[in-house]
Amino acid sequence: MKKQNRHTDVSQCVHCGKCTKSCAFLSKYGIDIGNTEKLSELSYHCFLCGKCSEACPVGIDGRQIIWDMRRRQVRDNGGAPPGGGYGMLLWEKKDYRFRNYKNGGTESVLFPGCNFPSFYPETTRYVSRLLWEKAGIGTVYDCCGKPVAELGLENEEARILEDLSKRLEGSGVKEIIVLCPNCYAFFAGRLSVKIVSIYEKLKELGLGQAVEGTVRIFPPCPDREGKELLAHIKPFLTEEPEVLTDSQCCGLGGCGSIREPALAAEMSGHYAGKDGTICTYCGSCSGNLVRGGHKETEHLLVKILGREERADTKRSLPNRIKTKYRKEKRV
Repeated sequence: MKKQNRHTDVSQCVHCGKCTKSCAFLSKYGIDIGNTEKLSELSYHCFLCGKCSEACPVGIDGRQIIWDMRRRQVRDNGGAPPGGGYGMLLWEKKDYRFRNYKNGGTESVLFPGCNFPSFYPETTRYVSRLLWEKAGIGTVYDCCGKPVAELGLENEEARILEDLSKRLEGSGVKEIIVLCPNCYAFFAGRLSVKIVSIYEKLKELGLGQAVEGTVRIFPPCPDREGKELLAHIKPFLTEEPEVLTDSQCCGLGGCGSIREPALAAEMSGHYAGKDGTICTYCGSCSGNLVRGGHKETEHLLVKILGREERADTKRSLPNRIKTKYRKEKRV
């Protein structure tokens, strides 16, 4: 399924209200994507989830419009996001504090990203060992830069991607295997190395087990429309999944929770108290849905690998910090 063509010509907005109905943020303020003056004032309140873009009948890319607004505001504000509140994120992500290339040194490397190792440290170690033992694939721990880019820091975004490319090329890497749908979407067409998903690689190597029965899947924002990663996952499913469409976002998208904590809590708590297992394929979504009260949230990669780990929401930062010092034993 391909995404339809999008554009950022707001003059084509017909003010039909479909984007407003699809988005809790737009609904709260009674605006649509065509209300650019008010939208500019509230650009950092947006979750950049793309629901408005999906709903627009004339193809306006509301997500990109708001992202561009943030970039302009950063330029006008001397290179910093207006209003503050992003200090910890920028401290960690602008020059990723927990970077680790000690376990690389191979042409193909696993790139777990930030949040999967935060919530699933045991499974991260397991898949790292598995790929090394079965295919001589190393592991590098780094951040893709998307959290910084979403704040509108255009220059930092370009620098992070350039530096990342240089580090990978300097280590002799020709292919990275990503676990995170945000990394996968953000890297598309932007790195000199080949990008493959962990699900493609597991299938190629004949690894992973089938997930039995009909699973209910909460799709992550970057894959919700195109479903490219979901297509990579389906060979491991014995039945067609039920893809949930009744929730906007897990609440972590676009750093919107800094300005809209109540809306973020509503999103993460959407399934709280509701019966039945929900599967995700995004570490951030898994962790935040569990934090929001739906304890029966499981990550599909964990299931495919035959593990039983649940999202560790209490030690997510310490788990991430530990990746900086990890040195795998190689036999």
